[in-house]
Amino acid sequence: MAPPTFDGESYQIWAVRMRIYLQALDLWEVVEDEYEITPLPENPMVAQIKTHKERKTRKSQALACLFTAVSSKSFTRIMSLKSAKEVWNYLNTEYEGDERIRGMQVLNLVREFELQKIKKSETIKEYSDRLLNLANRIRLLGSAFNDSRIVEKILVTAPERFEATITTLENTKDLSKITLVELLSVFKAQEQQRVMRQGGAIEGALPSKHHDDGCSKKKKKNKNNQPTDE
Repeated sequence: MAPPTFDGESYQIWAVRMRIYLQALDLWEVVEDEYEITPLPENPMVAQIKTHKERKTRKSQALACLFTAVSSKSFTRIMSLKSAKEVWNYLNTEYEGDERIRGMQVLNLVREFELQKIKKSETIKEYSDRLLNLANRIRLLGSAFNDSRIVEKILVTAPERFEATITTLENTKDLSKITLVELLSVFKAQEQQRVMRQGGAIEGALPSKHHDDGCSKKKKKNKNNQPTDE
């Protein structure tokens, strides 16, 4: 399985995927701790030789994985580094910034989240996906952002058509404990019912119009007292 490729964009997402990839290969310890490889003693035992070789190989494998996982442009910046930990720390500093910069990014994303409102042409799923995208970007920067904040946001900004549903939820559930999945399920069900009712109303109107046209033709025929081709 090839490692996820970093092309200079969306570093936080790549870093999460790359960490999982290295953990699956049992190489993350090399990046996280960068253990030292002690020299072999004189007249080493077979087990010592084997362990020494394995630890040395794992360091080389971790470095090779990181070199393989970046684009050519990024590789030129890290190719002189000697260990996987050095590469990881460099990429982290270069593309994620220090704690102060991450803090500013989080503040900007939280502000953007608070300003969100559902659009008239937007479904509740589209709106929630937009909110979840912002929430996940905040989480990727290392800040906690609970789903309860998304639930509160949707409840506060939900359009008028959801008022009856929200009232029902208030009377039957503790809104402080309702999950995002539960809330979206209820809202989506209402949207589906609304679409079905609108579809039924349109279908019901078509026969009525046809019937009216038939009556109109009949009256015209009677008035002229002779058949006419319409």
